[in-house]
Formats: sequence, C-alpha cells, structure tokens
Amino acid sequence: MQFIERAELKKKPERGTELGFGRYFTDYMFTMRYTRGQGWHDARIEPNVPQSFDLATGIFHYAQGVFEGIKAFRREHGVAVFRPDENWARMNRSADRMCIPAFPTDVVEEGLGELLRIERDWIPTEAGTALYIRPVIVSTHPMLGVHASPEYLFFILLSPVGSYYAHGFAPTKLLVEDVYARAVPGGTGEAKCLGNYAASMKAGALAEAQGFDQTLWLDATEKKYVEEVGSMNIFFVIDGEVITPALVGSILPGITRKSCLQILRERGYRVSERRISIEEVAQAAREGQLDEMFGTGTAAVVSPVGLFRYRGVDYTPKNATGEITTKLYREITGVQCGSIPDTRGWIKLYE
Repeated sequence: MQFIERAELKKKPERGTELGFGRYFTDYMFTMRYTRGQGWHDARIEPNVPQSFDLATGIFHYAQGVFEGIKAFRREHGVAVFRPDENWARMNRSADRMCIPAFPTDVVEEGLGELLRIERDWIPTEAGTALYIRPVIVSTHPMLGVHASPEYLFFILLSPVGSYYAHGFAPTKLLVEDVYARAVPGGTGEAKCLGNYAASMKAGALAEAQGFDQTLWLDATEKKYVEEVGSMNIFFVIDGEVITPALVGSILPGITRKSCLQILRERGYRVSERRISIEEVAQAAREGQLDEMFGTGTAAVVSPVGLFRYRGVDYTPKNATGEITTKLYREITGVQCGSIPDTRGWIKLYE
C-alpha cells in the first residue's frame, strides 16, 4: 500500500486536555478511489490535509454519501477495534441504498490496520477516551444531474475523543419531536447516509435551545411510535422488560444496540423488539413502571436518560441511571478497553 509522508507532523493534544468529540484529527488518513470501469483503486495512506473539489461535484448538490463511526482503544500489544466487521457490512448496505458501488472490505481492513499502526501515539489512554474512526464515501464527479456518480472517494479520518456528551455518563434530557419527521419506511432511515443527519438538525437545534440534549423522534406517518434519538437507538425498561423499537426500515440498525440486545438475552432478561408508542412510555412513567430509559450508540456507548418531555409534560423513569443501564455500559466499555475478557469475538486487534 502506498504511503505518502507529511512534511511536518501536527502537535498532538497534551495529556489531560479536554478532547471533546471530533475536535482533533491525526496526521494521516486512508484513501481509496472508485472509477466506473476500473473499480476501487489507488488505496493509500496520505497526509490528512484540506482537499480541493470542483463546486459542481455531486456530493455538494445531491448528498450521495455514507459514513460510519467506530472506536479504537490502545492495548499493550496493539490497537483494539470494536466490531469493525459489523461497520463494514452496514456501510456497504448503506452504500447500496445510495447507489454507491460496494467496496472491498479486505482492502479497507488492511488500510485501517496500517493507519492505526502509524497513528498509535494519537490514541488517548485516559478513562472514557478513545480513538474515533470515521470512514466516509462521497461522490466526486462534477455534474449537475440527478444520477449516480461514476466516481467516488473513500476516506478514513481518525480523531482522539472524550465523552460524546459534555456531562459524560450523567443522565440526558430528551425532547419528543412531534412536528418534524426524520425518516420514513422505504426511505433512507436505515442507511447511515449524510442527508439523514442534515434532516435532523432543525429539530435538534430547537431541542438544544430549550435545554435538552437530543431529540426523541416519532414515526413520520402517525407521530405515534417511538423510533430513535438523534444519535442513538433508544431502550425502555418497563416493569422489568427491556423494550427497544423494532427495525421497521426508518431506524438505523445500531451496532451498540445489537451488542446490548445480545448481552441482555445472554443474561436472561425479558427483551422485546417491537413498535412502542410514546403514549405507552408516558403511561408507564405516570404509573411508576418505567424503571429505566437509555440510549445506545458508538459515540455515547450507553447513555442513561433521566427525563423526556412530550407535549409540554416532563416524564422521568424511576431510576435516572438504572441497574441495567449501568451494567451494559460497564460491560461494553470493559470489553472495549480490555478490563473484561472478549468472549464473543467482538474485538479485532491490530498489532
């Protein structure tokens, strides 16, 4: 694989620096290009520097692009990455939905491994930190016409990060959105594509202006059934049963969601994946049966929810940070960091 060296390396954040999320980026990135008739080619490690694009490039006009989020953790004898195979599979499913050619996962795996070996010293080691991996595919052909691009750029950025939320593992506050819609069955909600996140920003900004951390989205058709949070899947513990919305085509199939469901079932909890109305959740809170509520995602891992507001009324679970929430957070972060043995084959170690 070709390696292009930087003329000068960046200054790394000092130990103890408040990293935030996605504020710092490493010296190098992995890139690979696609050309119709040639396929994916020119995989390389090159300096992470600003790029130049023609303003007619399709990504600026039609948002034909997908991305992923993965976390890596420094180990004594390598770099541990949490479930990357799941990310590559989901990214190729997203690419198919956005009419982007499938990429060769073996080439990407090799590129990521080399990139992590080069950038190992960028990986923070303080509790609650990680190296965030952001793979992206964007259309790069200059054209003004609603057609799939004949050219694409695949790139991977690395960013040392702290907690996704500034308050860390403290409970979040959610505002139920019953005006705007994020996605519909048959649309792109189950794909991790660029437009989904742009569509969520208006409601997210309104929620933040009222002091909430995130938006809790309802289905677009009836504004009745809970779907997901802006950057997380959502779980409810009602009268001892763990419930998460079923994947109906408008919800992102989260990898942390999948991991939590597996742990819960292994531990013998009653678990349901089904449609659940916001009224059912509110009623459970009123009757004191909403034991816990939490979100799951790569960035936040497992995040307790301490309050949600629906139609002007605030509801709270019995436990702002409950037992199940805490157990899931500790087990997943323990496996990621190596303090808990990986008995499920979730960790890929790049040495």
